[in-house]
Amino acid sequence: MGAMDDAKHNTEKLVGKAKEKLGDATDNEKLQAEGKLDQVKADAKKVGDDVKDAFDK
Repeated sequence: MGAMDDAKHNTEKLVGKAKEKLGDATDNEKLQAEGKLDQVKADAKKVGDDVKDAFDK
């Protein structure tokens, strides 16, 4: 996985955490769920890239 991909996934995860925390602070369940979903998506993309890299070697 390239450094840019890794940075992109980490940024997506941080944005998801921020959304979740903002949802917690404002008692907005939709924003909380959206933040959690963003984090899961970022993790899944990272795992996918790691698997792809393992097969490229």
